[in-house]
Amino acid sequence: MSLIQRIKGVFFEPKAVFDGLAAKPAWIDALVVLLVALIAFNLLVAPHLQKDRLALIKDNAALKERLGEDAYARMIERTEHPSRGGRIVQIFVTTPLFLVAGLLLQSLLLLIMGRLSSTQGTYVQVLSALVHASLADKLLGNAVRLALILVRKSAAQVSTGLALFFPDLEVTSTAYIVLSQVDFFQLWLFGLLAFGLAAVFKIGFRKALVLSYGLWLAKALLNIGIGAISMSFLR
Repeated sequence: MSLIQRIKGVFFEPKAVFDGLAAKPAWIDALVVLLVALIAFNLLVAPHLQKDRLALIKDNAALKERLGEDAYARMIERTEHPSRGGRIVQIFVTTPLFLVAGLLLQSLLLLIMGRLSSTQGTYVQVLSALVHASLADKLLGNAVRLALILVRKSAAQVSTGLALFFPDLEVTSTAYIVLSQVDFFQLWLFGLLAFGLAAVFKIGFRKALVLSYGLWLAKALLNIGIGAISMSFLR
């Protein structure tokens, strides 16, 4: 099955695609598509993210008091005038590496979790399934997020999760952080992943759903914790 057929099949015939991937794993070409899509998305939203970050920290009395006047002034300067080299490294190196590391680690966790109910499946099979399931979020999900950001000319409070229905919530609030983790495209991703896990581990689809969404829940809780700690410095 070609890359184009697999991408199309993820959205319209997921069971057939993931059954095929379990029989013949393939992931490098799909990973390249994910990385290109991620880099393109970050390039387009970078100016809006910079503006939003500046708005969060500028005239933030609590942050100024916590950092001290000199450190606060340096932070404002770095945010207003980021180095070109730093932006290039972040967009083309750091963020893609985080994506790859996340996929590799999640695949390992899924394999360990899958071993609790099956002796079937290999790491490469799980990785292939996760990379292809991620197309739903990184292609279609980011396309929707990009459209919202470009229309609003801001990335602040742009969400494809439950936070979308609470526009008055502050992005630094714990409620916003929690609700934003219930992201519709992430939920779709892990639903698609269940087809792959069922094929890889030779288990029932319901067990695969429990396994897949178990990882989603762990990931969401981790992101909530990191987000809450990060945003606490801006309150």
